[in-house]
Amino acid sequence: MNLSTLKPPAGQKRARRRVGRGMGSGHGKTATRGSKGQHAGTGFSQKRGFEGGQMPLHRRLPKRGFTNIFKKQYAVINLGRIEKLDGDHFTAESLVKLGAVRNGRDGIKILGTGDLTRKITIEAHLFSESALKKIQAAGGEAKIIVRAEKKAEK
Repeated sequence: MNLSTLKPPAGQKRARRRVGRGMGSGHGKTATRGSKGQHAGTGFSQKRGFEGGQMPLHRRLPKRGFTNIFKKQYAVINLGRIEKLDGDHFTAESLVKLGAVRNGRDGIKILGTGDLTRKITIEAHLFSESALKKIQAAGGEAKIIVRAEKKAEK
């Protein structure tokens, strides 16, 4: 096979429609816009989702649910993953630096999936109950980082 012999499948490439190029072109006079109406005039543009004055689909459909804009999103990591990391003292910053979590988001939560066989100290914002039990059973220590929340000013 030679790259210079490659061709697109039959019917895939079509010539661009050249409108408004005189009566002999077949697309002259109104340039395929029809006669009169809001679409025919120059400078016509339409908003996304506009349906000619009919109530648009995104407004016809029922709206459900609620999104809490104050929700905290924690980066999570399992004990099994921490077990594979080098060292015996881990902070939120060191876990991000080691690549164990991608970014800190609103804090880091330690989950209890996996086994912990060595004594380690972890500083994080949240711990699951099973993670706390496994860390303490291995003789380690779990320190909770308390964040100073911003108080609303009056």
